[in-house]
Amino acid sequence: MRYQDKKLPYGAIKVSETPLMNENTVLPGILNKHMSPKEKYGYIVVEKGSLQFVWEDNLEDVIMCDKEHPIVITPERYHHVIITGEVAFKIEFYKVENTKIDISDEEASRPGEKFIQ
Repeated sequence: MRYQDKKLPYGAIKVSETPLMNENTVLPGILNKHMSPKEKYGYIVVEKGSLQFVWEDNLEDVIMCDKEHPIVITPERYHHVIITGEVAFKIEFYKVENTKIDISDEEASRPGEKFIQ
């Protein structure tokens, strides 16, 4: 396991976020294969504990996420979250102006869409 060393793109504008979740209130959809909302970056922010993050196209590469190590979620790439114990976290959503992101799968599960206004 490792930590991700990635930053949001320059000029990213926060457009929404999920409520604070924990191991009991986590949105079930994020525990399964899904994508971020259309044309948005996700950003996992942990306030307490830790969780794990996995890209579906590289299941062996488990990425740790804790208070000091957030996760940047690239648009249009399948992923899921693994809850390993007590945790408090949220997912923020960002858009990047003047960046066209091709939608790779119109039918993808996108649990974060309901938080975008």
